[in-house]
Amino acid sequence: MKRVLVKSLLISAIVASLVYFYLALPNVSLLKNRNPQTSALMELRDQENREKKLRVSRQRIWVPYGQISDHLKKAVLLSEDASFFSHNGVDFAELKEALKRDLKTLSFRRGGSTITMQLARNLYLNPAKNPLRKMKEIIIAWQLEQTLSKTRIFEIYLNIVEWGRNIYGAEAGSRHYFGKSAASLDPLEAATLVALLPSPRTTREKSILQRRNLVLARLAKVGHISEEEYHRAREVPLFYKAKKDTPRLLQD
Repeated sequence: MKRVLVKSLLISAIVASLVYFYLALPNVSLLKNRNPQTSALMELRDQENREKKLRVSRQRIWVPYGQISDHLKKAVLLSEDASFFSHNGVDFAELKEALKRDLKTLSFRRGGSTITMQLARNLYLNPAKNPLRKMKEIIIAWQLEQTLSKTRIFEIYLNIVEWGRNIYGAEAGSRHYFGKSAASLDPLEAATLVALLPSPRTTREKSILQRRNLVLARLAKVGHISEEEYHRAREVPLFYKAKKDTPRLLQD
């Protein structure tokens, strides 16, 4: 009798936990017609700044999907999630490989996150690396994919992703690093911005330069830029800003 009671209580606790978990999920349908004004990551960074007594404001300017350079979109896809437009929010092959490595190291660092999963995390979750957060990330990513179009998901991602200290979105990143709009980024500039995504708050220029050149190599491999353009671009200093009367190193 006691064993049956304990089993019933355990089942009830599990059911209650699942119900609470489900009810606590965000209402992603609001994103259909409304651009998010903030995100969990932005709120976390603001809190960190307050704790350090830093008075800094967010650099963030929302722009429609059509006003973001195709070079940047291509570079992001090749670097972050090449199968974005074909999967349903989770790349199970990549996730399986990530979990294998995480279990070996007990670090939960690799992640295997798609663009949709990254968006779910940035919008709604804390950056803690643990199995429970990853489960929430997957479920919210599935909700996003069921509710929004791929283009809308990518548009939101490009507008809220972190591109430096207190810099969010492609437009703010483009203006901060290159003094131009996200619409006018060339392949070299796009590759530079994408190189910042893995560690947007780092100041290690050598690492950023290596990642930039890797992104350029990927663009060349798929024919987005020529081999000649690739070899010329990889010799350009990091965050190079061309003067108005200087010929463009890479043509749009």
